[in-house]
Amino acid sequence: MANITGIDHVQVAMPVGAEDAARAFYNGVLGLPEVPKPAHLAVRGGAWFQCGSAQLHLGADSAFQPAKKVHPALIVAGFDEFVGALRGAGVDVQVEEMVAGLQRATVNDPFGNKVELIEQR
Repeated sequence: MANITGIDHVQVAMPVGAEDAARAFYNGVLGLPEVPKPAHLAVRGGAWFQCGSAQLHLGADSAFQPAKKVHPALIVAGFDEFVGALRGAGVDVQVEEMVAGLQRATVNDPFGNKVELIEQR
């Protein structure tokens, strides 16, 4: 029987034509390196970013609605410094209560999608 061994990528939606805003936030603010999309998929728009061993894909959606509940949770090294840097960049960061030894915070991307940031404490 086959076994699931990990997550390759998570996809969240973004508005059509908003790739520059996606790059500015996910690469420029969060520091995730952009991954080139294969040519046959690049024509659909969106942007892909590397996040550790997995990727975060933003897919352009003409019927876009922000994800306020479902979200990726990104692992952060140096949580307090990272939160400070985000706040210094003008990002509204909501520090959440710890759960199971995880320091947590949430931010919204430029499109209103929830993104959680976590660090093991």
